[in-house]
Amino acid sequence: MKRRDLIKNVLKISGSVVSIPVLSLLASNASAKEFFDFYFTRLSYESGDWDVDERMPANLLNSLIEYTNIRVDLNERIIALSDDEMLNSPFCYLAGHRLVEFNYEERQNFETYVRNGGFVFVDDCNHDIDGVFAKSFEEQMAKIFGKNELKKIPNDHEIYSSFFKFDGPPDTNQELNGWGDDLVHDYLKAIEINGRIAVLYSNKDLGCEWDYDFRNKRFLAVDNTRFAVNIVVYAMTA
Repeated sequence: MKRRDLIKNVLKISGSVVSIPVLSLLASNASAKEFFDFYFTRLSYESGDWDVDERMPANLLNSLIEYTNIRVDLNERIIALSDDEMLNSPFCYLAGHRLVEFNYEERQNFETYVRNGGFVFVDDCNHDIDGVFAKSFEEQMAKIFGKNELKKIPNDHEIYSSFFKFDGPPDTNQELNGWGDDLVHDYLKAIEINGRIAVLYSNKDLGCEWDYDFRNKRFLAVDNTRFAVNIVVYAMTA
């Protein structure tokens, strides 16, 4: 049985909240790591400031625990894009504000990972469409995959209903109040491989939107990390 089929079997997609006791995960010893369905990999890269949104991974992992039965490793893993270890990751996150210019090893690993079933969520922390991160990252994608491969995805794409139901990407406070282009992006972009999103690209600064202590979610009328759950569920099951 494929990994994605296994994940589908443990997910509860009915809309009800399914909790996994945090203490039971914390009690897991090192030898139990093989029983995790998911771990969060942040990709470091030489050219830019990759170490952003420090609390976002913990917030995302908490949401997976709260809403799904996915067995989650609570530790964020930071792996260099140039390190072949990243090729084993179920999900990768790449973000920043500055230049994205892959060296040879980074480019090779990024392409190998994406073309062989990997999933990378890329978030522009500048939340604009023509800043240095946006321009340089999109140039890298054009060099690797072709000029027209990074495309807008429709707002009825499967990723918007993979767990919770959305009518497109949720708005963020970063867009409305930030120092970017002050436009609300009503779309996300993606590179698809064999009909499946392999690189999901956001100008919405979702990482900053989710960069807070997960315990503060109780003060929100609606949990704004729910779309993060959709992204991971899609990455694991599509």
